[in-house]
Amino acid sequence: MQIYLPIAEMSVSLFFLIGMGGAVGFLSGLFGVGGGFLLTPLLIFTGIPAPVAVASVTGTVVAASTSGALSYYRHGGIDFHLALYLILSGVVGAFLGVSTFSALRGAGQLDLVISFGYLIFLGSIGALLVWEAVGSLIRSSKGKPRPQKVPGKHNWIHGLPLRIRFKRSNLYVSVLPVLVIGLVIGFLGSLLGIGGGFILVPALVYLLRVPGNVVIGTSLLQVLAIMAATTVLHAVNSQSVDIVLAFSLMVGGVIGAQFGASIGQKLRGEQTRALLGIIVLLVAFRFAYSLLVTPTDPFSIAVLALGAA
Repeated sequence: MQIYLPIAEMSVSLFFLIGMGGAVGFLSGLFGVGGGFLLTPLLIFTGIPAPVAVASVTGTVVAASTSGALSYYRHGGIDFHLALYLILSGVVGAFLGVSTFSALRGAGQLDLVISFGYLIFLGSIGALLVWEAVGSLIRSSKGKPRPQKVPGKHNWIHGLPLRIRFKRSNLYVSVLPVLVIGLVIGFLGSLLGIGGGFILVPALVYLLRVPGNVVIGTSLLQVLAIMAATTVLHAVNSQSVDIVLAFSLMVGGVIGAQFGASIGQKLRGEQTRALLGIIVLLVAFRFAYSLLVTPTDPFSIAVLALGAA
């Protein structure tokens, strides 16, 4: 069954889109990540224009984050004070990202920047995930205990000025790193079409020492707000959000996430991180291949800007 995507200006099988959303939703439920950093590349690899893929996936991430944020809200697992600062700086980052997105698109360099961005970004994250997971598996096989962090131990970030007390997280830290983290997540999310939760959670835990009982819920609320703002900005500024594409992916994602979550509960943490790292590296290698291989058609015709001759 073929459906027409009005913004992408192409026809695609509805079942293919639902299946792709289901596959990424399955991985999201299995690994506990948003899935945008996998869904956007897959759409690009299947022929969806990069601007449409990036902008449309932001709406899908909003839908996926909403149910999770509501669940953590009911259990008191959100630090709203911390989330407020992350969201405020994240909106600024999203605005900068969408502006950069539009500028690169007008210059005809958006596809290249997105490919390079994913290559560097996913390659680094995937390598770190595999390295950490393999190290944990080796220590476990040798019977060595995992190194424990000393409770209350602070790093250099806790010595920065402009400290604010976040009561729900039981923290008294500088607001500067909080604002920087939110700004970076908002910028990357709007430029590359990723939720950023798999970056935000480690940053909050390892840099700010946010407790585990509020870190995921706070991250989901920030991702939800930033991706909602990004979707609106893309729809108004670049007109790249394809509602038909986003809705089809949402349907498959909701179904696939349920199966992934049930299977993910049966795997060890080291195993899931290793599998996720391998998948991320494979996507990075695919981007590297697309950058190195000679294109079938070395020439293309496109309107770079309104009014251009």
